[in-house]
Amino acid sequence: MPLPSEVDVVIIGAGAAGLGAARALEHSGLSIIVLEARDRVGGRAHTIMAAPDITFDLGCGWLHSADENSFVKIAEQLNFEIDKTRPPWREQAYDEVFPPAERADFMAALDAFYDRAEEAAKSGRDSAASSYLEPGNRWNPMIDAISTYVNGCELDRVSILDMDAYEDTQINWRVRRGYGALMTAYAAPIPLAFNCRVTLIDHSGKRVRVQTSQGTLTADKVIVTVPTNLIADEAIRFHPALPAKVEAARGLPLGLADKVMLRLDGPDALPKDGNLRGATMRTAMGTYHLRPFGQRCIEGFFGGHFAQQLEDAGAGALAAQAIDEIAGFLGNDFRRKLKPLSESRWAHDPFARGSYSHALPGHAGDRAVLAAPVDGRLFFAGEATSPSFFSTAHGARDSGERAAGEVLIACARN
Repeated sequence: MPLPSEVDVVIIGAGAAGLGAARALEHSGLSIIVLEARDRVGGRAHTIMAAPDITFDLGCGWLHSADENSFVKIAEQLNFEIDKTRPPWREQAYDEVFPPAERADFMAALDAFYDRAEEAAKSGRDSAASSYLEPGNRWNPMIDAISTYVNGCELDRVSILDMDAYEDTQINWRVRRGYGALMTAYAAPIPLAFNCRVTLIDHSGKRVRVQTSQGTLTADKVIVTVPTNLIADEAIRFHPALPAKVEAARGLPLGLADKVMLRLDGPDALPKDGNLRGATMRTAMGTYHLRPFGQRCIEGFFGGHFAQQLEDAGAGALAAQAIDEIAGFLGNDFRRKLKPLSESRWAHDPFARGSYSHALPGHAGDRAVLAAPVDGRLFFAGEATSPSFFSTAHGARDSGERAAGEVLIACARN
């Protein structure tokens, strides 16, 4: 829609948080508009058809903590099929690649690490999660690799208090048509302005002035839902400045988790919804979901510094690495069965600059700082502001609903 000159509420960002805020204000009687820098909704949720028969979520793909995930009910209301197949993360398709005894030893080391970190968090004193790796344990590099998938970074950059605050019910489902596709359907009733990049939020006057690439508009209230890296880099500026918000965002940087999709010829040789990971004893490694939904494909995951190195190497580097690793596990003849289809590059996305937030050691409290309203006119949402469901799409959506509630309370006081 064209940009109006003024509205009651401007929502910046059409990711899960912005959509949650907009839907919560839908029948409030307030005029709203969502400003989105991209030409699509969803933010870090983006579903594509990697091939005519292969659905690929470039960003979030799992309904984490599905028994408490608000998107489950939304999916049901919008007639999106939910796949409740158990994730293969702790399983292994090929014993010769990672023998059962070795795998059990690794899982025991991984669980023991989490137990030590959880126990340490009870003290209330923060420190780096890497401090709780068992000195000399041979599995430490692979435990660090798991962190790159879960947190988007290595353990030396993860706060144990933040890690302990995350709520995980261990129930994980998927949206068969794609999480990004669900976001698009969820956004259908919302007034949106695409290709509208916000550069300045001026809250010095009676009304808030929002400067964009399509012009300037004014509002009574503004809800900011952009990723922390954009606030930390001051890609969006505030006037007067909000140094506490910028510093909080810098304490909650986005880690990096990337995906690659490979077409698989002769898929019957591989199990449906299987897992493949080698006992590589290094942090720079991928992990592979075999035939997700039974599709003719393999989905690969890379995280942390290794994902950044692959992104920086240019388009196709993730696919090349994945094919090399899989061929190393299953034999070089397997290489010709794999064809690159698509890959994510979230660090190079100018409107994301990463995948999802983690608190640096000593910065677990920054989530509450980032979430706090300013002067009853500026409100903040996004997965990084969620106290216990951060790094998830439903945590982001729920935070948008929370910010919308704060807007309504502020309006009632005026």
